[in-house]
Amino acid sequence: MRTFVMLHSHQLPVAVIIHYLHPNMASVPPGVLLLVSFNRDQWYKALTFILTFLLYTSFHLSRKPISIVKSELHKNCSSFSELATIASSNSRNQQPSLPSLHTDIDCSWKPFDKSNYKQLLGAMDYSFLCAYAVGMYLSGIIGERLPIRLYLTVGMLTSGLFTCLFGLGYFYNIHSLGFYIFVQVANGLVQTTGWPSVVTCIGNWFGKGRRGLIMGLWNSHTSVGNILGSLIAGYWVSSNWGLSFIVPGLIIAVMGVICFLFLIEHPNDLKSMYAQNSSPGKSSNDTQLLLPRDSVCVPVQPVVVVKSESEPSAISFMGALRIPGVIEFSLCLLFAKLVSYTFLFWLPLYITKAAHLDAKKAGDLSTLFDVGGIVGGILAGVISDKLGKRATTCAVMLLLAAPTLYGFSMISEFGLGPTIGMLLVCGGLVNGPYALITTAVSADLGTHKSLKGNARALSTVTAIIDGTGSVGAALGPLLAGLLSAGGWDQVFYMLMTADFLALLLLLRLVTKEVSSSKSRPISAVELKEH
Repeated sequence: MRTFVMLHSHQLPVAVIIHYLHPNMASVPPGVLLLVSFNRDQWYKALTFILTFLLYTSFHLSRKPISIVKSELHKNCSSFSELATIASSNSRNQQPSLPSLHTDIDCSWKPFDKSNYKQLLGAMDYSFLCAYAVGMYLSGIIGERLPIRLYLTVGMLTSGLFTCLFGLGYFYNIHSLGFYIFVQVANGLVQTTGWPSVVTCIGNWFGKGRRGLIMGLWNSHTSVGNILGSLIAGYWVSSNWGLSFIVPGLIIAVMGVICFLFLIEHPNDLKSMYAQNSSPGKSSNDTQLLLPRDSVCVPVQPVVVVKSESEPSAISFMGALRIPGVIEFSLCLLFAKLVSYTFLFWLPLYITKAAHLDAKKAGDLSTLFDVGGIVGGILAGVISDKLGKRATTCAVMLLLAAPTLYGFSMISEFGLGPTIGMLLVCGGLVNGPYALITTAVSADLGTHKSLKGNARALSTVTAIIDGTGSVGAALGPLLAGLLSAGGWDQVFYMLMTADFLALLLLLRLVTKEVSSSKSRPISAVELKEH
């Protein structure tokens, strides 16, 4: 029996949105909007692209506030300290004293009011990122075995809870370092649900054709989230920094509900739904719309789903490591992400100290780094698609990034114009390789020909690559906190060294890509087996 959807004659070119609920379709989220049109697949691809973009934007939006609030947790208290010393001296000499100064309360937020504040702030970063790195390895394996929509929803709701908890520390006057570290560790663990899930969804819906461009555009959610997070946190940072966390926490929680209602994990879920809905002997009156008589009936053709007798099993951890290119790109991402996340967590504070700006202005200026990251990620995707060389594209950008980092270390000597330009260029060169490896490269390796069509490896491969990168993301901010005590120059030397090591790890793959291009033209990215 055919299923008919009633359309007005003048509405045939336009998609009709139908609110559909089916009790037997567990794989299709409740509240999903069925876009019934002549190009139904394109509508669903667009929906998945936009939805996953917004979902992961909210993840990065909720991570950014800590870097903005750092300068508020520890303000420049030198002037207060000098006045307090004068007041104490006058008191001992029985001279008229200045008003009593409570520098610990009026200046900074305990326990970040002491001289070791950089180490304490670095410890908070490290607690989040270390938990994120450890949890990422497990997240991909778990994600392969659970419904992605439910897994991602729970992760977003709990992440919103812990982000709000950090902000509640302001309202309840909590000054325990243990509290803030606990919140950071818990938030780091639950945020690992995000990346493997969204990459798997986008990889399920989009093939290898122009994957670099599509994922370069899509991966701009990282920078968009950082920009929005900076603006939201910066709005309240000076007056009420608790809201700098609570508002982003509520946003990611709301997006978790939207994920539950609308995310479609795989195109096969739709095929199953249409096949069951149009099965013989079943009435489909619940899908008919009662419209005026001038409407036209458009048949929705039944889809036959042929299932293989044996579903491919999820790949093991060691099996994923044996995929050619996984180890090299994972280790390269470790150092590339070390550089990127050091900027993510420390750039606003560095600009505050080097350029002598307040927290809000420094946060606004740091968004230019993320704008450059958007452009860099898109360019990396387009170039790698055109050349068919992912590793070579990353290597060239890493090579150019090193001198740019050195120039960026002298930001205090620049005027506003050169500083803006340096932020844009540095953001593009630092985030370009990072974006390409975590998206297009991960999707390529997760669907490598050695897997023989087993698509269930994508989440595990993505988690291994990003999990290894997250080890660097944890080390970078921690080392920055330790090294910055001896001057910011040491931090930039560390970043340049990491950039150089990332380049070295790709040399074997670059050599293979160059040699293969001499023997025959490459139309698509192909990582050969060892």
